[in-house]
Amino acid sequence: MSAVIVERHGPVATLRMNRPERMNAYDFEMGEALLSALPPLVADPAVRCIVFTGAGKVFSAGGDVVMMGGMKEDAGHEFLDLTVRLHAFVASVRRCRKPVISAVNGVAAGGGLSLALAGDMVVAAESARFALAYQNIGLSPDGGATFFLARALGTHRAMELTLTGRILTAGEAASWGLVQRVIPDEIFASETAALAERIAAGPTLAYAKAKELYNRALLHPLETQMEEERQGIAESSRTGDFREGVRAFLAKEKAGFRGE
Repeated sequence: MSAVIVERHGPVATLRMNRPERMNAYDFEMGEALLSALPPLVADPAVRCIVFTGAGKVFSAGGDVVMMGGMKEDAGHEFLDLTVRLHAFVASVRRCRKPVISAVNGVAAGGGLSLALAGDMVVAAESARFALAYQNIGLSPDGGATFFLARALGTHRAMELTLTGRILTAGEAASWGLVQRVIPDEIFASETAALAERIAAGPTLAYAKAKELYNRALLHPLETQMEEERQGIAESSRTGDFREGVRAFLAKEKAGFRGE
């Protein structure tokens, strides 16, 4: 059984972690599978939105603790090997020039939370739960968790999750700013699909430039960022989608963006 399943429906591709019997826990096999599955979707012009989710009733419980139990007493080298794959995938999601929706269908804990936060949007089923969880097994966070949480929550709330092991409901995660939309379980799949289709129908190249700018905004001073924006809007204005957007606006019609 493959650790990752890729499904395509028109311009939307779904990347699904597929170890439901292990709560989609992350191990070496899943790391390799995720790294192999993403580039073809990024390179395919027919794919205009990617949904990242988990099989079964869990998004991901994080690192596979059973696997960790089999590590040597000095597990440092094994963790360096394990995290190089995890970090490469998270960085690839952030660099991906397609919108990525993290669809959290259940628990997202530890590295699973890091994986969820790598997406451009996080939507959650009402039953979803979020926890940092590393402290439960005596580890510090990985997968970009400290980067994403410090920026989304500030260091004090991020440290609260780290120190207390607090578990957030989907509603709490939304109120904290970690989740952008909470959806009833019974319509989670259909509503997520509709959202992905709506985003896939948008100006894909403009979205790619916006994503690049937001990523850089985390590091740049204001003046540098505004110059990046200046160059970005000039680049976006050269696309067919820009011309179609202006035409449709003036004609009072719905734009038919083609991602070109």
